[in-house]
Formats: sequence, C-alpha cells, structure tokens
Amino acid sequence: MSKPNYAVASEPISARLARARYQRILRFASRHLASIWWYELVLPRVGLRVIANRTRQRRLRTIARSFQHLALDLSGLLIKLGQFMSTRLDLLPVEITRELEGLQDEVPPVAFDIIRDAIESELRMPLAKIFSSIDPVPLAAASLGQVHRAVLSPAEAADAGFQNVVIKVQRPGIDAIVDVDLAALRRVAGWLSRISLINRRADVPALMDEFAATCREEIDYLNEGANAERFSLNFADNPRVRVPDVIWERSTRRVLTQEDVTAIKITDLAALRAAGIDPADVANEFAAVMFDQVFLHGFFHADPHPGNVFIEALSATSGSDAGSDVDSDAVAGAVSWRMNFIDFGMMGEVPASLGKALRITVIAAATRDGAGMVEGMREIGVLLPSVDTIELERALSKVFDRFGGVSFVELQTVDPREFRAFATDFSEIIRALPFQFPENFLLVVRAISLTSGVCSSVNPQFNIWNAIEPYSGKLIRAEGGNVVQAFLKDGLSSLGLLARLPKRLDSVITRAELGQLSIRNPELERRTSALARTVRQLISAVFFGVLFIAGIIELEHNSVMSLWLFIISSIPLAHATLAGVIARQGPLP
Repeated sequence: MSKPNYAVASEPISARLARARYQRILRFASRHLASIWWYELVLPRVGLRVIANRTRQRRLRTIARSFQHLALDLSGLLIKLGQFMSTRLDLLPVEITRELEGLQDEVPPVAFDIIRDAIESELRMPLAKIFSSIDPVPLAAASLGQVHRAVLSPAEAADAGFQNVVIKVQRPGIDAIVDVDLAALRRVAGWLSRISLINRRADVPALMDEFAATCREEIDYLNEGANAERFSLNFADNPRVRVPDVIWERSTRRVLTQEDVTAIKITDLAALRAAGIDPADVANEFAAVMFDQVFLHGFFHADPHPGNVFIEALSATSGSDAGSDVDSDAVAGAVSWRMNFIDFGMMGEVPASLGKALRITVIAAATRDGAGMVEGMREIGVLLPSVDTIELERALSKVFDRFGGVSFVELQTVDPREFRAFATDFSEIIRALPFQFPENFLLVVRAISLTSGVCSSVNPQFNIWNAIEPYSGKLIRAEGGNVVQAFLKDGLSSLGLLARLPKRLDSVITRAELGQLSIRNPELERRTSALARTVRQLISAVFFGVLFIAGIIELEHNSVMSLWLFIISSIPLAHATLAGVIARQGPLP
C-alpha cells in the first residue's frame, strides 16, 4: 500500500489569469481616476466648478457601485479593500463610504473534495482519524477561506474536552491571488501619491502597507488563534464573555480548528425573546464589552458584525458542560446568558498614547463638551496642533445641543431639512480642516461604528449617549482621576490662560497692525466665491467680444481666418453664458 501524498492541495493561479486580473484592476483604477481628474481638477480651473459640484454625488455613487461589482466578480482582496475603505471617512466622501458599507464578503464555496484535500495536506493525516464527521456544506464561505462544522473523534474529544468544532480552511491558491491583488493595489497607490489633492491628505503608500499587513495577518490562522487566546485572557474574569478554545495540534497557518460556540445570532430578536433574554440588556452589555476592549484593554475585535457574535442561554450546568473555565454555579447565579465571540482574524491595538486620547474624547462626548472633543481630537492626532478650531468647536456644541441624548428611533423622526441645514452650515468648516486619521484609529472607528449599528438593530431604542455617560465615570476612575483632580486641573489650566493672556493680546494687536489678522466668516467666503465667479464670466465675455469683433473686421479680407475667429469666440461665450445660468440655478437639492 502506497503512502498517501499530503502535498499542499492548492492550485496556483496561472500566469495568464494573474496578468488578466492585474490589468483589470489597473484599468478600473485608471478609468475612474481620469474621470476624477477631469471633474475635480480641470473643470474648476476653467471656471466650471459648479458642474463638478452638481454631478459629484451621482458620480461618486457610480464609482462605488462599479467597485462593488468588480470586487464581487474578482473576490480576493478587493472585498476586504472595500470594507477597509468604508471606514476611511477622512479620505473618502460619504457617498462612497455609505455604498461600501454594504459590501458583504460572501462568495460561492469551494467544492468539498478540494477542501478535504487541503485539510488533509495541512494536517498530514486522513480526516477520519481526527473527526467523526464533517458537514460538507460550509457554515460560511468568504473570499479568503470557508468554515465547516465537524465532530471530533472520541479520542480527540477526550483530549480537547469538547466534541463540536469548526474548521476554518484557507481557499486553495489564495496566497497567489493576494500577491497579484497587492501588486496591483500598490501600483494604484503610487499613482494616487502623485496627485496633490490626495497626497496632502494622506500617505497612500503607507495606507496601502497598513492594509497589506492587516490582510497578511488575516490569512495566517496561527495568528488568529493567538489573538483568540489573548482576547480570552482579557475577559477571564467576565462571565458574560466566552471565546472558543483552539486545538493547536490540529491547526496550521492555513487550517484552524476551534471549539464550536455558535448559538443565537445577536440580532435574532425572536430567538432571544424565546430564550427569555431581553434584547435591551444584550445591547447594553454588548456596548459595554466593546467599550472595555477599546478604551481599557487596548486590544479589540475590529469586525464585531452580527455573524461574529452569538448569545448563549445558560442553565445551572451550562458552564461546565460547555467546556468553560467559569464555575457553573457562579454563572447561573450571576448571569443567564453570555456573549460568544468568534473570528479573531481582524483585531486592533490601541497604543497607550492613543488610548488616553480616546478616553479624553469619550469623557468630553459624555459631558457634551465641544472644546473637550476638539482637544481629544488633537490628542488622537486627527487634527494638527496648529489648526484653528474655533468654528469646529462651535459646530460640535450646536450638534450636542440639538442631538445629544437623541436615540436612533428619535433621529429617524427628525426633519431631513434640519440635517441638510446642519450640513450646509458646517460642511465648509469640516472640509477646510486638515483631518488626518492615524492608522491605529481606523479600526477603532470601524469597531465603534459596527457596535452602534448592532446595538441599534438589537434595540431600536438604544441610546449611545446613555451608554457613554455611565461609562465615562469608569474611564475617569481608570485614569486615576476624580472630581477634585478634574477641578484642580481646570483651575491650573485657567491660571495658565490668565498668565498667557497679555502675551496673546499683544500678539493679536501686532498682527492687526501688520495687516495679518484674518476673520473667518463662511457667508463672506461664499459671497467672495460668487464674486470671483462673476469676474471670470466677465473676462470670458470680454474675450468673446474681442474675438467676435476681430472676426467681423477680418471678414472682408480673409474669410477663412474670420470663420476661425468666430468658432474660437464661441468657447468664452459658452463659458460666460453656461456658467451664469448654472450658477443662478444653484446646486441640486
């Protein structure tokens, strides 16, 4: 009997298909970059900015939807890229990020025969020796891998302490596809880095390096297993949280075997109520657990969508039966359910400096402190220290006054015209500020955004303000502060301001004397912009008149030259007429 061949069961992408994939990504990028260059750089320089403004929303949505089609067709890293970029509110307009938020990483599964070969080649033994059974229908199939349920053999179950497991398997040949996609995306990043409109807001090649590192980690299942263990240690004293155990002897970089902890999906409200679990309690506890990860532990689940969080109802013996380390009597006495997290491939870390800045920001949000929010944003690194943020403080204060404490359901009853009024008042302020999100901050934004969405789905009455306010007290205690310390800090800050006040007044007077003092007024800026547009129209009209009269004079001597002058004169005439008509019509509602 010949020895079975356990060579790696992957089918590398052919050179021809790799080249076609690479070129298709570049064609997509070049086509849409050319469109953006024309509308956002060329038209404004010839006085036709209003045309770019009027068509911008439609064009951006078209680009986002085209990318969605490309990502779903090619799969690979493009789906991950879309999900990653949906968090880049500092770089991409909301029209694009909103479209990309719905990009789901669901693709047709790989045939089970190929998956079986892949598992056996990685674990280097027949599956029958490890598992009593494996479900050939995948529990989930994504662009980088797929998951199957299985039951351990009696011997394996005795060693592990549980029977039911899930096997996460990397899609055969995905390494080669990742290499092709990253090569194409790095090329596009190089193009973007040469565009001043983009490179002054972000270091695109560095952003690409961040994305590449995240993806490389996500397809290394040994790294994912280590993340699960670290996450479990952080919540060792919290009976509300459960993490699946990893069977390291049956795991490799391409195959991960873990305890099956799937239960009630966190957003399955009917199943939660049937189990006697209050969805409102689930929403509040989920928010608190996610806040702990981000603000206290500094190590958090960056992809907490509903498919990665389950609610498990507990009985008096469920703690021991499930293989948990938590004492069953303690669990039964303290909680009737717990949250089971899965999929630790995308995790985020918060450095100590960023963690402190985030805590400052949350405390400011809880106290509706616009100036404190701005200070927290400076500490995070979102705003440069030298930026004038008086208008931003005013905007945040108005938002807190109007929407602070308003729940998701109440927001839905607000007149859309009120939202548009806020957007009109503050869009120019926000757009003028040089926002720059640190790389560690983006996964925080993603995690908190997903947390808010899940909580609102579980409990439509969920109020993020009510969750933040009590949590801010916990953060103050974590900082080692109290009311007296905060008062002393504010007092010292005020004394420092008084000490610096004469010098600042002298600086203001000096700048006024030198003619360097500027006053920002959004309405004045809009009027100035309109005046500049009128001047450009007037110049076009003068050019038209000169060329048209020259054509009339030349008509008797040189009819060909006269015809060319008439034709050329139509260009400034079109600009003067068309720009004026469009400007009077105003932007689309």
